[in-house]
Amino acid sequence: MYSLSPLATAYGAAPITGTIRATPEDFQVIEIPAFSPSGDGEHCIVHIRKKLMNTAHVAKLLARHANLPQSRVSWAGMKDRNAVTEQWFSVHLANKPEPDWSALNDDKIKVLDVYRHQRKLKKGVLKGNQFYLRITDVKGDIDALKARYETILDHGVPNYFGEQRFGFRGRNLHKALAMFRKPQRRMPRHERGIYLSAARSLLFNTVLDRRVRDKSWNKILPGEICMLNGSHSIFPSENETGLQQRLDNFDIHPTGPLWGEGDLPTSANCKMLEIDVIRKFEEFAQGLADARLKQERRSLRLEPRFFQMQVTGDTVSFNFELPPGAYATAVLHELLISNDLDT
Repeated sequence: MYSLSPLATAYGAAPITGTIRATPEDFQVIEIPAFSPSGDGEHCIVHIRKKLMNTAHVAKLLARHANLPQSRVSWAGMKDRNAVTEQWFSVHLANKPEPDWSALNDDKIKVLDVYRHQRKLKKGVLKGNQFYLRITDVKGDIDALKARYETILDHGVPNYFGEQRFGFRGRNLHKALAMFRKPQRRMPRHERGIYLSAARSLLFNTVLDRRVRDKSWNKILPGEICMLNGSHSIFPSENETGLQQRLDNFDIHPTGPLWGEGDLPTSANCKMLEIDVIRKFEEFAQGLADARLKQERRSLRLEPRFFQMQVTGDTVSFNFELPPGAYATAVLHELLISNDLDT
C-alpha cells in the first residue's frame, strides 16, 4: 500500500494524547443543508440519523426500500461510518408511490424527516457540518491544551484533507496509481472519483505540509492566489493592499493547488514552491491532468467556527462548525496525538 508521511503541525507537538471514538457517540456530525425543501416535486428529501453505517450503504438501503436503482439516490456529502451522523439524501421517485420510510428505523438508522423537493441533492451543496467530539483517556498537559485552543481561536489550523480521504493504509492512492497506469481500464464512475480525489488530496496536503514547515501556511507569499473566506472566489495578490489585515481578520486565506491540467495560476515564489513539491509526484500529477481535471484552488487555512472546549476529568469535549470539505481531524491534529479506534 502507499505510505503516507506524517503531516507537520503548525504549533508544535500536540499537548495531549487520547482516544477518539471509543464509542460511536464520541464522534457526532450534523450536516447543515444549504437549501430549504420546496414542499413539492419528484424528489423525496430524507433526513437520516445513522450509526455504524457509511453513506453509500444508507443510499443502497433507501434505493432498495423504494425499489429503485441506486443511481436515483444522491447526497451532498460523505459521512463517517464509526460515528453518529445526521445527513440528507434525495430519492428520485418520479411517479412512483412513496414508501413508508419509517419502516427503515432500527437501532442503526432513524428517519428524522421527509420532504418533497423539485431537484436532487448535489455533491457539496452544504453550508457545513457541526461536530461534537469526545476524547477519552486523556493524558498530558491540560494547561498547554487550553493555550493551544486559544491559539487556534486566533489563528486557525492548516486545512489538511483527512486520512480517510486516502483509504485504509493509503489504499485509494495505490488504486489511483493503478488507474493512471492503465487508463483504458473501465471502472465505476464513483470509484474513479474516489481515486482521483485521493490523488489530488495527496498533492494538496504535501504542498500545505511544506508551507507549514516553512511557516508560510498563514502568510501571503509573492505570487500568492488568495481566496475569499466562505467562498471559492480567488484573486491574485499582486497590486492588492491591506492583505495582511484582511488575512488576520479571516477575510481571506492563502491557497494551495487542487491539481489538474493547465498552468498554475500562482507566480513568483509561490509558484516555484508548488512546482518543487509537485515534481516529486509526477505520476499523480500527470494522471490528474490526463483525466482532464482543471486546476483549482483550496484554502490553506481553516477556521473552526463556534469552537468550544470542555475538560472533565480525563475527558475533553470539542464542539465546532466547519465549512464543506473540511475535516475535523485537521483540527484535532493540532490538539492531540490520538488513538483513533476507527483505524
